[in-house]
Amino acid sequence: MLISTTTTSQLSSDGKDSIRAGLHYLDHKNQRQIGEKLIVLSNKTIAMGSNGTIIYEGSYEGRAVAVKRLLRTHHDVALKEIENLKNSDHHQNIVRYFGVEHDQDFVYLALERCTCNLDDLIHMCSADSSQYALVDDDDYYSTRDVSLYKEDRLESLKNVVGNVKLSKANGYPSFVLLKLMRDVVSGLVHLHALGIIHRDLKPQNVLISKERCFCAKLSDMGISKRLRENKSSLSCGTSGWQAPELLVRNGRQTRAMDLFSLGCILFFCITGGRHPFGDHLERDKNIVENNMDLFLVKDIPEAHHIIYLLLDGDPRLRPKAIEVLHHPLFWDPEKRLSFLRVTSDKVGEDSDLLNAIEGIKMFANWKRKVDAKIITHMEHVRQYKSGKVRDLLRLMRNMLNHYGELPDDIKELVGPLYEGFDGYFTSRFPRLLIEVYEVVRTRYCYEDKEYYKKFFES
Repeated sequence: MLISTTTTSQLSSDGKDSIRAGLHYLDHKNQRQIGEKLIVLSNKTIAMGSNGTIIYEGSYEGRAVAVKRLLRTHHDVALKEIENLKNSDHHQNIVRYFGVEHDQDFVYLALERCTCNLDDLIHMCSADSSQYALVDDDDYYSTRDVSLYKEDRLESLKNVVGNVKLSKANGYPSFVLLKLMRDVVSGLVHLHALGIIHRDLKPQNVLISKERCFCAKLSDMGISKRLRENKSSLSCGTSGWQAPELLVRNGRQTRAMDLFSLGCILFFCITGGRHPFGDHLERDKNIVENNMDLFLVKDIPEAHHIIYLLLDGDPRLRPKAIEVLHHPLFWDPEKRLSFLRVTSDKVGEDSDLLNAIEGIKMFANWKRKVDAKIITHMEHVRQYKSGKVRDLLRLMRNMLNHYGELPDDIKELVGPLYEGFDGYFTSRFPRLLIEVYEVVRTRYCYEDKEYYKKFFES
């Protein structure tokens, strides 16, 4: 089993020697007993981190664990990580902490052993693994050594993970990927509810476990900070994943910094390892200048919408983690259709909402995109105006309400409830849901909170 942790380019000489030993498996002590409960398999290097940190396989009280070994000089970092894990790890999307041991030179944390990290998984499933990183300081090793290690690591992961699909044929994220992204958000919601900001969110710090199903867990809590409500903290994080307010002011920020990093992670997942602010060398500059490129997600409107909000240069305008958790990107087909049906009903009794909905200009002549057979059948009961968004919503609502009464040939056209039905209309009107959602979110969800409660709250 594999696990990965944070990596940086600022390694101490001791850290580089440790990483070199881990890379080539040169540690000849196969097993060490640390304290009464911990066994470290020192020839089983899982991953390498900054400042001499190495992750080994091991066992704690007979349980298979990942052993995070830190230099004794970084004892304060270990204590901070232990404190934050104890406060937060009783959640399915936070890596578990089991115990700690010490020797003369090192501190050893016994942590939940996972299969890989998010960076591993995305690049393993991507056609382009050129950006896959073992450590940020790849120049320290020969190109050949690093290349061989990466190739071997990806191949070993494929044997463990299997042929998981992270995207559908149409480019949309698969159910597995949506679940993993939602797991990341869920873990962040939990931390923020406890008053903890992570401060170093990036794909390498999201661990993936595979038991009955894939699950994502936030890790590397060593620089996390517990805050009181509305308080701020000194800046931290990794180059390329930091919010612009930290790069420009090198100052203090709040939970919003995690939300910016989350936007980068969501983009990274959906695009197979790309970054919204470009390649490594230009990212920080582009972040400061708000020079993002979301072209690769433009055809996935829900993803484009939430990522754009999360990457807002003004931290005050970024959505909260709990709002991201309830975003349409993570809705299943039934909930997507339910939202449109509820809005269709609401439009009939709210003239202001009707006017706002009709202000969406991209659905003129919508009848041309729906099979004539459907229009003919539905207009036996009532007429639908092609230039009205309201009538498109009504058509969908009436078909949903009377799906069981539709002729078999029309059911075959639109597909089964709910996935087929949603897919039929989404393929023809890909922006319908997010355009209607944005109207409701910005103008009406607070006034009609009870009406829309199930879409904006747990």
